Amino acid sequence: MNEEGFLKRLQQKWQLKSIWQVLLVLLAFACTGFTVLYIKQPIFDLLGVDMSSGGFWKTVIYLLLVLPLYQIMLLFYGFLFGQFSFFWEKEKKIFKRIGALLIRKRK
Repeated sequence: MNEEGFLKRLQQKWQLKSIWQVLLVLLAFACTGFTVLYIKQPIFDLLGVDMSSGGFWKTVIYLLLVLPLYQIMLLFYGFLFGQFSFFWEKEKKIFKRIGALLIRKRK
């Protein structure tokens, strides 16, 4: 697979100005993922949650804690790498979709 072609496609899909900007966005995603993996366990230890075995409630706790943490860290790294506006626009779309799902379920 041609990496430059892949990066060009991402640039077009995300409507970014340069390949450099695409690389910064990808770097923000990577740093966010590593950071969340690194701090997830101490947070669960602090709360007394053992995630070594599965279970419905453990999965719910994981989703309720880790997903918002991921979104916050994504904005942080987006800011750090000068791509905050890109990530903020993506976050607003996610919140609109979640809101639409919640409103639809209430009716």
